[in-house]
Parts: sequence; structure tokens; C-alpha cells
Amino acid sequence: MLNGPWATLIVRELLHAPHRFNQLRDALPNISPHRLTSRMRQFERHGIVTRTTYAEIPPRVEYALTPLGEGLRDVLEAMGAWAMAVPDPEADVTA
Repeated sequence: MLNGPWATLIVRELLHAPHRFNQLRDALPNISPHRLTSRMRQFERHGIVTRTTYAEIPPRVEYALTPLGEGLRDVLEAMGAWAMAVPDPEADVTA
């Protein structure tokens, strides 16, 4: 579910608060609209996010993590802690 270059970044953004599609695109400037749409549909199918459409003009759609998606917080924090503990091989290089 978290494979690919964008999955963890999308979840990271949604951990802060629900986002509209364009808010996610702005937070992830190199993601294509097609890729973001594809990922959001995949997350929705797997019960990681909910998509709420508000009957307004213009229509507003928000994506939010479900409790299952919120459970990824611990996973991403553990991945971040692990990444910070990995030694930087460049730091050992002397000029």
C-alpha cells in the first residue's frame, strides 16, 4: 500500500489535517494530477482515506484519513526515526 514514491508523502500531508485536491498538489509540487488521483482512489478503495463531497458552488471535495489511515502515523514516525539513525556516509569523507 505504501509502495511508490508518493504514498508516504500523501499520508504525511493528510496526517496534519484533511486536504482538498489542490492543497495536496501544492504540498507535493512534482506529483502529476493523474498520479495523485490514482493514489487517492487506491487509498479510498483500501479504506485509508475518505472522500467527502460538499454540495456547494463550486463543489468542494476533501480527503481525510480514516482511523485505519491514522494508524500509519506510528509507522511513518518509526520510519523517520530509523532514517535519522542511519549514518551519513558523506560525513565520513575527509577533504
